[in-house]
Amino acid sequence: MSKLYFRYGAMNSGKSTALLQVAHNFEERDQAVLLVKPAIDTKGNRQVVSRLGVSREVDVLLNKTDSLRQAVTDALSTRDRGLAPVTAVLIDEAQFLTPHQVDEALEVAIFEEIPVLAYGIRTDFQTRSFAGSQRLMEIAHTLEEMKTICRCGRKAIFNARVGDSGRIKEGAQVMIDGEHARYEALCAKCFLSD
Repeated sequence: MSKLYFRYGAMNSGKSTALLQVAHNFEERDQAVLLVKPAIDTKGNRQVVSRLGVSREVDVLLNKTDSLRQAVTDALSTRDRGLAPVTAVLIDEAQFLTPHQVDEALEVAIFEEIPVLAYGIRTDFQTRSFAGSQRLMEIAHTLEEMKTICRCGRKAIFNARVGDSGRIKEGAQVMIDGEHARYEALCAKCFLSD
């Protein structure tokens, strides 16, 4: 049975890098993957972009009103028959999925029998769950935390939003890294002390 996986972590925990490495590992063994990214993540436009400088174009750029299951089905049906079959669906920035799209990711894993590996952060800069992450925490078969460290050396679990004048504590939930703000992964002590 194929499963839905949620691999989550604070900013800079290597989620996009790990996704790209997983894609490489499958393809190195002549197995194809389908890369999906929510369109709300405008960093890199149609690419998954790692802070290490590695990037790759996605196969499906998903809008909030799009059906994830239909997008995957369409992508599978339009693939060149001479290509290797898709053996995994990899989703970057999964926190931006809608709860319905997460439910459809589970349907892809169960009914299409293709493992779905979703990568994203759990909470925003105010420690509030993203809708997609919350639903993934509720229904994913496997939850895997990807770890990173705070500036003090402790395990980082929170994402602080930082602007030109320091830490930002209010504002819209979604502000893409690098456009108008940047993010710093912090431990609970540093997060609460700032």
